[in-house]
Amino acid sequence: MSVKVYLAGPEVFLPNAREQLNIKIALTKAAGLTPVSPGDFVVPPQPTRRQFGHAISEIDEKMMDSADAIIANLTPYHGVSADVGTCYELGYMCAQGKLAYAYTNVAADMRTRTVEHYGGDVFTDANGRLRGRRTGLSVEDVDMIDNLMMQGGIERRGGQVIVHDAAPDRLYTDTTAFEICLRLLVERATQ
Repeated sequence: MSVKVYLAGPEVFLPNAREQLNIKIALTKAAGLTPVSPGDFVVPPQPTRRQFGHAISEIDEKMMDSADAIIANLTPYHGVSADVGTCYELGYMCAQGKLAYAYTNVAADMRTRTVEHYGGDVFTDANGRLRGRRTGLSVEDVDMIDNLMMQGGIERRGGQVIVHDAAPDRLYTDTTAFEICLRLLVERATQ
């Protein structure tokens, strides 16, 4: 079995990013899979910051193109939802029909986190939709851990989203759910 797995998530932004990526890489190898990690490349110097960003985007897409599967860390990052770059990567891989698994280290679903974001100041409109009072925006209420396109995209393709309630100081470093994703991917890839 030589399944290449793209490891997506906000870990690249951690102060100890290299250490955390190395842990996930080692776990992936120990599971018998080949890790493809966004932190494993050097971006050549670029004339501008925008070109630097374009270079990273291109490298990441080439890495995803080379992979057979993705495990995405959908733990909320800078707000109520997953890291937007990780969301892009997950969509990119699903669009290619690749194996997709994800996890979150926050047990509260999207509805709960959004209501909390509004400080509980929500109301049910005439059509039965929950909305934030300040904005009038509807609150996604479909019993999923994040936006329905992400979890739906994974599950409709036979993957799973693992939910783990990590300690607040280990939201981005707890590998419990990641390791479950690895096991599930190995089981599926060897069927």
